[in-house]
Parts: sequence; C-alpha cells; structure tokens
Amino acid sequence: MRFTILLSLFLAFIAPFSASAQDNADKLLGIWESGNGKARVKVEKISNKYYGKIVWLREPNDPVTKQPKMDKNNPDESLRATPLKGYRMLKDFVYKNNEWTDGTIYDPESGSTYNCVIKMKDENTLEIRGYVGVKALGRTDTWKRLETKK
Repeated sequence: MRFTILLSLFLAFIAPFSASAQDNADKLLGIWESGNGKARVKVEKISNKYYGKIVWLREPNDPVTKQPKMDKNNPDESLRATPLKGYRMLKDFVYKNNEWTDGTIYDPESGSTYNCVIKMKDENTLEIRGYVGVKALGRTDTWKRLETKK
C-alpha cells in the first residue's frame, strides 16, 4: 500500500515534466522552407520519431522534360524515377536534450545522405546541421517556419 502511494506521488510529480518535454519535441511539426528557398518540407511525427517530406519545390518540373522533377542523383539507380515532391528527406529524428538527433538528411542535389541534428533557434527558425562522422565538420542551413502543425 505504501509503495503504491509513493509511486502515485512520484508519477504525479514527473507527469508535468514529461508532457512539457513532449510539447517541446512537437514544436518541430509544421512546414519549413530551406535556406536557399528551393524547397518546403513538412515535418510530421510517426510513432515517436520525426520525418520530413518535400511538399513544394520552387521549380517542380524538370526544365528539359517538363515533367515533375525526379530524384535523378540518387545513388540507388532504382530510385532515380522517384518524384522529389513527396520524397522523405528527413528521417528517424528523436528529441533529446533540446534538439532532434539520431536522424539523417538527404540532399537531392548531390544524392548524398548525411547524419543530421536539428536545433530550434526560436519558434520560427531551425538550424539543420548535416555531417559525416563528426558534427564539427558538417554544414548548417537555416530553415524558416511557414506553417505550424494543424
């Protein structure tokens, strides 16, 4: 009986903190524009991870074929006919210590996938850092929020 009371008090004490952490994690949800303005990415939550897919392109069609742009630089030849619009370029992020980590970012211009960490500078600004191996040797891009989750 005494253990049950102590457990209940403990859970009542930590519940507000875990809800607050989850609220902070979900601040990533919404539509973001990349630093170069060429794409907009919708970040969604699936289970306990965060993913981002391309929902808008400044130049949605290939200038030569006039067809929707495909992932022509993908190192996997079987994926080169995949449309860029709808492509999931951010994968597997988890929220830890006020940042989203353990994920990857795909660069369709080079066909490369990088380790990635995402930090929220303020409510409407993200710092997206892609890197290979060591974070210090990576590159950071700043994304701006266009729309929050609905």
